[in-house]
Amino acid sequence: MDEKKHPIQTEATLDTDLMARIRDIWEASRQQAIRSVNSAHVCANWLIGKQIVEAEQGGEQRATYGKALLKSLSQQLTDEYGSGFSVSALQYMRAFFLAYPTLMEIQHAARVISVGVTTPAQESDWQPGKLHTGLSWTHYRILLKIERQEARQFYEIETIRNGWSARQLERQISSLLFDRLLKSRDKEGVMQLANQGLLATRPLDVIKDPYVLEFLDLPEAPQWQESQLEQALLSQLQDFLLELGSGFAFVGRQVRLTLDGDHFYLDMVFYHVKLKCYVVIDLKLGKLNHADLGQMQLYVNYYDHDIANADDNPTIGLILCSEKNDAVVRYVLGDHNQQIFASRYQLHLPTEEQLQQELQRELDKLTLPKPDA
Repeated sequence: MDEKKHPIQTEATLDTDLMARIRDIWEASRQQAIRSVNSAHVCANWLIGKQIVEAEQGGEQRATYGKALLKSLSQQLTDEYGSGFSVSALQYMRAFFLAYPTLMEIQHAARVISVGVTTPAQESDWQPGKLHTGLSWTHYRILLKIERQEARQFYEIETIRNGWSARQLERQISSLLFDRLLKSRDKEGVMQLANQGLLATRPLDVIKDPYVLEFLDLPEAPQWQESQLEQALLSQLQDFLLELGSGFAFVGRQVRLTLDGDHFYLDMVFYHVKLKCYVVIDLKLGKLNHADLGQMQLYVNYYDHDIANADDNPTIGLILCSEKNDAVVRYVLGDHNQQIFASRYQLHLPTEEQLQQELQRELDKLTLPKPDA
């Protein structure tokens, strides 16, 4: 009886393995097909934009009819190919070429369209401003809204590195992620963001101020309890992780510490896989005070001495509060503190004017190099 069962079990195992291999091949081919179509679409729009720009610059007489040219093209292309060629769509293509004049060599762009060949997605020599299969036409349309080149380059790098969807990219731009990360960075740090994206090599690199929690969709309510804010963050953990940034892994909530019979509870604990350290987060609804900072120092010391492994780096403490006094933070923690941070949180997306006002003091210290004339 065993001999009869054995061939059947082997066959079933082979069938399972075969199915898994076929599934992997098929899924890989589907993803490659999607990337090929995306790249071909991007290149076609870039080439169309190039043709429009060259037609407008073909002489003073051609340059004078601007909008009329786009309107005429839109009508003819729509009649022949259907939707997708509105005047606004053609304007995007034109703006795309102007913003990315060196996206690809013309011959390579044409080859992508004709045979569906894409550039390697992980080429080590890729630079912002060049074609990448991780950026779709929808991504590029969103990126075109950014006027500052250093900010646009940063968002290109981070979109590719983190695999952001178009919606996630738009959210990060709307929350002015680049500007929030500029805080406490010198000129060299700003250019590093523009050329390399966010490289987490020290605790300060993963801290923002403020944190924007608009995804909670909560009204301003002074009668809240901290537990309600904590529960709201946990219910939207994926969005919270996106706001925290790449590298954060959730460990637990209301983690209890016991010291000689006294119990303390950490609101949220994460582990940062790039910095190789624990990150403990405390939530404060009101204004931050010196006692809150002292309590966070207790948490950090406990994790460093009793929880962290020998090869872990020092624990990071982050207090999220609705209001803080920077002078109090500085005098309690000292000027050389590198492990404990206090950041404000906002429940609504700030306008650019609001956030720029808040960051102006730090940004005034930066002198960005002016683009060549």
